[in-house]
Amino acid sequence: MSLIEHLIEKGIIDKKQAASLEYDIKISGKKGEEIILEKGLVGEDVLFGLKSEELNIPLKKIIPEEVPLEILELIPQESAKYYQMIPLSKKEKMLEVGMVYPEDLKAQEALQFLSRQGKFNYKIVLITLTTFNGLLKQYRTLKKEVTVALEELETELKTETVGVPALKEGMAEEAPITKVVAVILRQAVEGKASDIHIEPGRKELKIRFRMDGILHVSLLLPLKIHPAVVARIKILSNLKIDETRLPQDGRFSTRVGDKSIDFRVSTFPTTLGEKVVMRVLDPTEGVKNFDKLGLEKRNLTVVEKAAYKPFGLILATGPTGSGKTTTLYAILNLLNEEGVNIITLEDPVEYFVEGISQSQVHPEIGYTFANGLRHILRQDPDIIMVGEIRDEETATLATHAALTGHIVLATLHTTNALGVIPRLIDLGVAPFLIPSSLSIAMAQRLVRTLCPDCKKKIAPDPKTRDMILKEIDDLPPVIKKDVKIPKPLEIYEAQGCKQCKNTGYSGRVALYEILEMTNQLAEIILKEPTESKIQEEAHRQGMITMKQDGILKVLTGLTSMEEVLSAAEDKESNGAINKNVLE
Repeated sequence: MSLIEHLIEKGIIDKKQAASLEYDIKISGKKGEEIILEKGLVGEDVLFGLKSEELNIPLKKIIPEEVPLEILELIPQESAKYYQMIPLSKKEKMLEVGMVYPEDLKAQEALQFLSRQGKFNYKIVLITLTTFNGLLKQYRTLKKEVTVALEELETELKTETVGVPALKEGMAEEAPITKVVAVILRQAVEGKASDIHIEPGRKELKIRFRMDGILHVSLLLPLKIHPAVVARIKILSNLKIDETRLPQDGRFSTRVGDKSIDFRVSTFPTTLGEKVVMRVLDPTEGVKNFDKLGLEKRNLTVVEKAAYKPFGLILATGPTGSGKTTTLYAILNLLNEEGVNIITLEDPVEYFVEGISQSQVHPEIGYTFANGLRHILRQDPDIIMVGEIRDEETATLATHAALTGHIVLATLHTTNALGVIPRLIDLGVAPFLIPSSLSIAMAQRLVRTLCPDCKKKIAPDPKTRDMILKEIDDLPPVIKKDVKIPKPLEIYEAQGCKQCKNTGYSGRVALYEILEMTNQLAEIILKEPTESKIQEEAHRQGMITMKQDGILKVLTGLTSMEEVLSAAEDKESNGAINKNVLE
């Protein structure tokens, strides 16, 4: 019985769908499983479960990272890819081989040939396409590919007598160095790193990736290739190769897999040589939906209400790397329709979005935020995004733009949402203009989310339990009435597994506090705009602090108390520093 007949027998498809499937398989040249999955007729696990029954071959689930490279190399990568079969484990002379299509006679013949050559016996298990693709990636580990490239470089260096200047100038364009840089970039993208750090040390070149906000050492390379690696990145970014004493900034785009990825490059002279930091800007990862950002309930309602107003200023605040731009892009994405003209002014443009006119400022030639904003207003915009309000002129122009019928999104540097109004006044915005122009002020911090595969439920210690209960008790009444405290009180903590590379965390989410403009807040701004008065109004209107937002996320198992306290302490310490500076 064929797989399609099996699907008919189980009532998953009817005869008409079966005929359509057979036709598609015939004209596409693809395997039946691929077409069935493309059409979404059945899930992959169910489909391969049926196939396992049909062939009487066990279906095996594998975590790709658990298969050692020395096992994978028992079948060459080219053969594995062509026949879609891959070695999984070996006991003595018995090799377990995972096959996507064990019924394929050519694949069976190839496996028999390889077993004779490698002098091993084998047993076949069935694996899904997803498992196979995950295993195939394991052939291309960072260390293995870079080691091969370095061996090629060593061979070239032995055949030519070259000094460091020649290495830097010439080798930067040669295949081995090009390959080393390409592998680093691809591994960063596939590992979902946000930044790549290339740092010269005294004895070796260190490559670090920032993942979920934490830097990890990914690779150590010979120090002698540092000039060539830096030169290669400078060539890609159109920077001056011979300028090593001054910092330089640039960017480049390249294809990684089937995606076009942008890299923002910064070089910085150190006593041990030039350090390079590259921000990885993946357009498919950048623009997120509100639920993925961590906006929910009252916060989500307030943001959507402000976004759909006909005009007004939406300000995001927080330190560098707290996700402000990502939040503003999510709002732009919500408003990005054919009938509106959206223009952005950024430094740099981080994510390219279809349907939005995006412009990069160049202060060195006089194209500043203030200058650019003045010109944007002549472009008949409906919605404007300004990368950052840094000075009085930009603040005044943004405020007036909001007053004259535009939605204006911008970032500002303050420690919390309550500090936005004093900061605008400090930047020279007249207090009487703020109530009419400001829609919302939102502050945020990023925290890591717990790995769903290994997070562990625990009872908090008495101190943590008391802190959670106190913060919940201090919630505004309108929020508190909907909070359900589990009995007994339980939270989750990080553990660590193969899926999260033993970190216990996977991905990040933002903690928010959002202050909304109300009649009561307008009155405070005009009479007594102190932080204590603003705080009273924030509580009255239902604003929750970032710490409270974090604790609510802890109760749902999204993140850990350690992450929330770290973010909250960072906010409080920054606030104390700023307060002392002002005094």
